Amino acid sequence: MRKLLKYLIPAAAIAAGVGWVVTAPSALPVDAFDGVTGKVARGEVVFTAAGCASCHMAPGAEDEAKLVLAGGLRFPSPFGTFLAPNISTDPEHGIGDWDARDLANALLHGTSPDGQHYFPAFPYTSYTKMADRDVADLWAYMQTLPASDTPSQPHELGFPFNIRRSLGGWKTLFLKPDWVMKGDDLGPDLTRGRYLVEALGHCAECHTPRNALGGLDRTRWMAGAPDPSGKGTIPALTPDKLTWSATDIAYYLETGFTPEFDSAGGHMAHVVSNTAKLSTDDRAAIAAYFKALESPATAQSAGY
Repeated sequence: MRKLLKYLIPAAAIAAGVGWVVTAPSALPVDAFDGVTGKVARGEVVFTAAGCASCHMAPGAEDEAKLVLAGGLRFPSPFGTFLAPNISTDPEHGIGDWDARDLANALLHGTSPDGQHYFPAFPYTSYTKMADRDVADLWAYMQTLPASDTPSQPHELGFPFNIRRSLGGWKTLFLKPDWVMKGDDLGPDLTRGRYLVEALGHCAECHTPRNALGGLDRTRWMAGAPDPSGKGTIPALTPDKLTWSATDIAYYLETGFTPEFDSAGGHMAHVVSNTAKLSTDDRAAIAAYFKALESPATAQSAGY
C-alpha cells in the first residue's frame, strides 16, 4: 500500500496541476484593442442584432427604458436560475469601469475582468464568432447608454453548478469558434445570414437541443428544444419543420406576424422587436440562412 501511495500521490498532484492549467480562463493580450476606436452607429446595429437589451433590461421595461441595462431578468434552467447582471455604464454596479478589451474577453472568451469564467447562460458560445470590429463598435455604442445603480443579483445555483472553475473544462468541450454552416464561398447573403444567426443573434442558444452537460448538440442544429423553464418547447427552424417561405420568415422578423395569422409571444416578441430594427437586407439574409439549413438527419450523417 505504501508503494502504491508513493506513486499515486505524485500522480494525483500532477493531474490536479494539469487540470488547473486546462481549466484556466482564456484572455486576450493586454494590448488588444489599444488605440481602437469603434463607430457608434455601427455599434447600435450590433447591439440590436445581438439582443443585448432583451436580456439585460430591467423586468417590465418598455420603450427607451429598455436601454437602461440594469439587469434583473430571471432565466431558469435545469442547472438553476440565472439572473441577468447590470451591464450599464455605472462604474460601480455596471461595467462603466471596463474597457473594450474587457468586453472582448467577455464576449469572445467568456472571461470576466478579474479572470473568472462566466456561466454560459451568457451566450458567449455564439458571441465567440464575433468580429473584433463589431466588438469595438458595440463598445462605442454602449458608452452612450445611461447608467443604473441597481446592484446585480447573484445567480441561484446549487453545488456543483456554482463552481466557476469547472467551466474551464466545459469550455474545452463546447466553446467552438467554427461555423456550423460550413463554407468560405457562401455568397454575401448567406455569409451575412450565418453571421447574424450563429454569432450575433445566437439563435441556436434557444432553438438547438442541449446534451446532459448543457452543450449545444450540433448534430441537431436548430431542431427545436425544450423550454429551459420546463414549460413547453421551442420550435425547430430547419426547413423540414419550418415550411415558411423566405419572404414569410423575413416578414415575421419585421412584424411578428406568422403566415397563419398568429403573432410572436414570450421572449420571441423581444427578438422580433430587435430584428424589426435591422435592415431589409439583414432580415432577408437571416431568412436565407434558415432556408439553406440541412435537416438534423443530414447534419448528423455529415458528422457535425
